[in-house]
Amino acid sequence: MKHMLTAFYARPLASYLIAALLAISTLAGPAEAMLLPAPSAAPYADQSAPSPDRAADIAKIQKTLETKELRQRLMDYGLTPDETAARIDKLSDEQVHQLAASMDSLQAGGDSVLGLVLGLVIIALLVVLIIYLLEGRIVIKKT
Repeated sequence: MKHMLTAFYARPLASYLIAALLAISTLAGPAEAMLLPAPSAAPYADQSAPSPDRAADIAKIQKTLETKELRQRLMDYGLTPDETAARIDKLSDEQVHQLAASMDSLQAGGDSVLGLVLGLVIIALLVVLIIYLLEGRIVIKKT
């Protein structure tokens, strides 16, 4: 263990690990959230006849809610599909339209090109570091 701490590669390796951890922690994507507007004075007035836009918006929301990941997440929060549908039915036309319109701009978690590129760069740097530490002596023996 003492030899490992005094080896010639200990300081560059420690510097690289510190830099990599700092880069990973500072390049994390922003968390996005949306605030819903406060309901108007009569939030559920005129919901007796749903508009065609409301039906299309609810269909879009239902299609999104049918995804496996979102359904599981809602179940984790304690909402069954019936409860979710009941809550959506209670929304006003404006709220339904706003929710449907915002679904286009939402991003799925973990779907980042930056993370993939950063991972590939780290792997490439590790390969270069290993080759440097082995002083270019990579030998593949046929058995």
